[in-house]
Amino acid sequence: MLELEIIGAAREVTGSCSLLRVGGGRVLVDCGLIQGRLQDVARNREPFPFDSRTLDAVILTHAHLDHSGRLPLLLAAGFRGPIYAHPATVELCALLLEDAAYIHEKDAEWENRKRERKGLTPVQPLFTRDQAEQVLTQMRPLPFDELHKVLPGLQVRLRDAGHILGSAIVEAWLEWGGTRRKLVFSGDLGRPGAPILRDPTPVEEADLVILESTYGDRLHRSWAATQAELRELMTIAQDRRGNILIPAFAVGRTQEILYAFHRHFQEWGLGNWRIFLDSPLAQRATEVYARHLRLYDAEARALARGGGLFRLPNLTATETPEASQAINRIRSGAIIIAGSGMCDGGRIKQHLKHNVWRRDCHVVIVGFQAQGTLGRQLVDGARYIRLWGETIKVNAQVHTIGGLSAHADQAELLAWYDHFRERPPLALVHGELAAMEALAQKLRSTFATRVTLPSPGQRIDLHRLE
Repeated sequence: MLELEIIGAAREVTGSCSLLRVGGGRVLVDCGLIQGRLQDVARNREPFPFDSRTLDAVILTHAHLDHSGRLPLLLAAGFRGPIYAHPATVELCALLLEDAAYIHEKDAEWENRKRERKGLTPVQPLFTRDQAEQVLTQMRPLPFDELHKVLPGLQVRLRDAGHILGSAIVEAWLEWGGTRRKLVFSGDLGRPGAPILRDPTPVEEADLVILESTYGDRLHRSWAATQAELRELMTIAQDRRGNILIPAFAVGRTQEILYAFHRHFQEWGLGNWRIFLDSPLAQRATEVYARHLRLYDAEARALARGGGLFRLPNLTATETPEASQAINRIRSGAIIIAGSGMCDGGRIKQHLKHNVWRRDCHVVIVGFQAQGTLGRQLVDGARYIRLWGETIKVNAQVHTIGGLSAHADQAELLAWYDHFRERPPLALVHGELAAMEALAQKLRSTFATRVTLPSPGQRIDLHRLE
């Protein structure tokens, strides 16, 4: 048997998960959290549509939770095999899974206090810190560009995807019953010319490409235009003297922002601000980034040799809750970088509570905001938001800086696919349906290739790709 089953991120953005069947072997590519609306998040507690005990291995494309966040649940369901990932991904998973587990434990503790008063049955956290630590014992580092035999009939090689540190494209060679196939999983593709990291690796051969489509229906601003937009924003905010809130993912986006501030410190007048990195997780992730200079592009490596990419003379990194809360007493002149990136948790919610109702303040959205998240409400122009049961008027200016996205846009996805010589068929994943349909139409019209938009649980017979 040679078969691919698309389990997660099928006609939606999060929950990436695909199952390869090679003879009697079973290998999972990614095992990510479903994020967004409450009814979507609740699906994380549903049983996996396969027997976790029969899995032989997991291949992990990168550390973001929508690709790695259900691994503790997979182990809890009986998986005992190796989890292959780039060494930097292993380090980042150690941070992200522990942090997520802590949040799940605290959320359950808070909920159970209320349930106890009502005489209700207590709830369990989605997963615990002990379960997150167990994942790390089963992770096996696999560097880029090394061919590795996962099981009889399946070899894989990781290539640099340029999305976040350690993010990988997966090349998989399958053989069974006289049939040979090569599959390429794009993972999350980065953008050519993006700061810090190298460009996504071009791949030339495949029998089937599983391609992400997060921004399949739009084009990002150029890097030059994005930098000009940020400079203008800093000038406007300086004149009004409010605070600037930047909800940022701890891994990837925070480092890109600090890098941009480092490079344009004088030009953007950043010395006139107090800059706060209010995320212990982002601080630790930045330390991981600083240890992997070999994954930087040439420009970033040169700057790193000059004294560090992420250092600013007026940057304060806040560790404790008390230090974070003290920032809320600052009425103007603060730039606050805090998680979570979609505003659905973390310290940014507290800063929104103290600033979003003020007309002199700015909220700068620098990453993708999934349907159902607080960040998406702000992007869509919500006049009011709810925080801890309180309705708060949105008077701050909300700016969406799309050019900072770490995902390839439509043109960049097309350009990456254009490297494949024989125009292999594609299965689109990891995108909202409208984005998938737009990208599929563009791929068909440009390359005359076959494109499918798999439904959840759809199986592709790899013996019959022709």
